[in-house]
Amino acid sequence: MAELTQSTQKLIRGYQEWYQALQPKEGVATLHVDEVVSRVAAFYEKMKGVIDWREEHLLRKTAIGRTLKRRLLLKKDGKAMAESFIYELIRGGHFPNDFIPETKIQEIQKIIDKYIFIIENSPSPPKEKKKFELHDWLLGIAACEVEETLAHPLREKALMDYMQEIMEERIRVREGILVIGGLSGEEKNTQIYIAIQRALFKLDPPLISYHLLKRGKIGLEELTRNIYLIWEKIEKELKHPLADKFYNICERYDTPYLLLGDIISKNPMEAKEKISQPETLEDLIKENYNRRLKTLKSRLGRAAIYATVSIFLSNILALLAIEIPLTNVIGKFNPLTIVVDILGPTFLMFFLVITIKPPQKGNFEQAVMEVMKIVYERERKDVYDVKKPKKRGFILNAIITILYLLAAAISFGLIIWGLSQINFPLFSYVVFIVFISLIAFAGAKIRERSKELQVTEEKGTLLDFFIDLFSLPILRLGKWLSARFAKYNVIMVLLNSFIDMPFQVFVEFLEQWRSFLKEKKEEIH
Repeated sequence: MAELTQSTQKLIRGYQEWYQALQPKEGVATLHVDEVVSRVAAFYEKMKGVIDWREEHLLRKTAIGRTLKRRLLLKKDGKAMAESFIYELIRGGHFPNDFIPETKIQEIQKIIDKYIFIIENSPSPPKEKKKFELHDWLLGIAACEVEETLAHPLREKALMDYMQEIMEERIRVREGILVIGGLSGEEKNTQIYIAIQRALFKLDPPLISYHLLKRGKIGLEELTRNIYLIWEKIEKELKHPLADKFYNICERYDTPYLLLGDIISKNPMEAKEKISQPETLEDLIKENYNRRLKTLKSRLGRAAIYATVSIFLSNILALLAIEIPLTNVIGKFNPLTIVVDILGPTFLMFFLVITIKPPQKGNFEQAVMEVMKIVYERERKDVYDVKKPKKRGFILNAIITILYLLAAAISFGLIIWGLSQINFPLFSYVVFIVFISLIAFAGAKIRERSKELQVTEEKGTLLDFFIDLFSLPILRLGKWLSARFAKYNVIMVLLNSFIDMPFQVFVEFLEQWRSFLKEKKEEIH
């Protein structure tokens, strides 16, 4: 039997705590909702999930945030809101029925009260900030804390802590950066902490911000008094100039951690004995590698469909509300516009997904080797260097900028030229480019997710260089638009304003009606 590292043994203990926390607790009263009503509410939530598409691991947090904002809009003081709030989340299928203890109601109410206190007592904002932006940011953080309180990610935290401990030891920042850029050891560890969350579990900025805030262990009074300074500090940490360098290292080496997590999850109580045997561990790696590869394919396909449908529905709304009315006023409507508007982005997504390549030959063997390196004690440790980008002179920088702008002009110029050849309405060009960019960015993210198991370094080709050169401007536009699209999703605003509130009233009435019928039925003997 091989000797496990102290970090690996600590990881196993963390998974055992997670496993024990999942076991039903006797004598603990839990929250229950009507099953029939829950199916109705869960179906409605799924429809909303398609319209306001998010990656699977972020769906629940997004729903919590959306529900919290809506309820605080109706009841700004948030008093006695937690119970109905949690029941709505359970009905929507975001948490299992008969799983959340009743004691959680008080805990969630304290969280709601805390963030309302911060919002109401925060100082006047600096010129570059606005009060409502702070509200939005804080409610996003509150949603993360609510999710953690109702379903603590013990397993995920254990794996992130494990990777953090190893990466802090292995990632080396060149001395030149420490001198020139002033990167301290604390900054380095913070950037590793952020990069691990982005790489390992694809956490979004609100979740990472919450973890950074929690990591700081700041008291409520101090947090309220310095909220804008703390917010600004977190934003700087997320936008650190070397953030992508740390992310690329953690992204490349996250596969062994994911596989090890899968292996331990299956049976935490017997994991130590099994992974202490290299032959058994290799068999387990192969089994979980193939399972994750199979799951990854179905997950990518589902993400592609949801992303396309979400953007497609917004495209239809833009077509009906803007393009067709304007065309009818200014000139003759061209039915081909609808076909190109709908099929163009759809076929682009199909192409981006269908051309995803499986992991390269030798990737599995490399994955096995990397798992062995982190699990077992060994004298020689790998080192990963973070290198600061070389400074470019003014002339070279100007040439590169001009070439980039030229590539952008060619990319968008070709799209506009193609649309002009089929007599596309002039004002529809912008709408088409917007949705093509959104689809291209969503497709690029899905392709990036397909590299989840990639350990071997991918070799670029001349064709890849030209594709990157001309697609990058479109992807950057898509990224910028995606952030605004998520914030100002018109369909979701309409749903929340005119359908959500009446629907929730109807659901609560239906649950009370079902309860009344059950009571009357029990009276019949």
